[in-house]
Amino acid sequence: MLSDAEMIHYSRQILLPEVEEIGQHRLKQACVLIVGLGGLGCAAAQYLTGAGIGKLLLADGDRLSPSNLPRQPLYSSQHSGQLKAQLSARRLAAQNPHIDILPITEYLRGEGLYEQVSKADLVLDCSDNMASRQAINAACYAHSTALIIGAAMGFSGQFLALNPAHDHGCYRCLYEPEQAPPQGCQHAGVIGPVVAMMGLMQALEGIKYLANTGSVPWGTLHLFDGLKHSWQHYALPRTPQCQICGDR
Repeated sequence: MLSDAEMIHYSRQILLPEVEEIGQHRLKQACVLIVGLGGLGCAAAQYLTGAGIGKLLLADGDRLSPSNLPRQPLYSSQHSGQLKAQLSARRLAAQNPHIDILPITEYLRGEGLYEQVSKADLVLDCSDNMASRQAINAACYAHSTALIIGAAMGFSGQFLALNPAHDHGCYRCLYEPEQAPPQGCQHAGVIGPVVAMMGLMQALEGIKYLANTGSVPWGTLHLFDGLKHSWQHYALPRTPQCQICGDR
């Protein structure tokens, strides 16, 4: 079960009747794959590390740029040009020595993506482009792995939790691959706190799912407007002809 050091480390979390020692043990046994260590991934990874997820797979082939720093607090200016996966792994290992952290210093595609998804109990999509999101969605449905997606642009955020075992649509039902926005946040801009909010939502629902507590809003698209401080929520039905989930 948990060592004495772990009991002390996670004591405030174990005090929660919704978690207790059994929930903490479930978190220790879990493996989470985080794809993308930008603003979303930084926020989610820190709190999954703090919660005691037993194994984190951190995948990103990107190197740190000064323009990343306002919304990616895992990094410092002296790390410019270094690989984000390695930087984040070192920082998170210092935060919690009781878990295993594996940096994957490449952009996951094809067989590499499917291989890493097959190792995980949960995948967090913290990527920033349509092609990656569609590929991650397909890999998770192929392996029947739960997937939690975050996105942000400007003052707006999106959050979506998908579980192939549930009767709802997938990311392909929501967006066709050609529906990618004409500009990403590199050109359209983004405000840091909204990115962090979506990443923290990913972490919260991931912890609930893995600890087997509370209810995760599977198959509901959540849209946040940071300028108006308002939320909208939409059920995501399955598209019968969807190439990814339509035959389930």
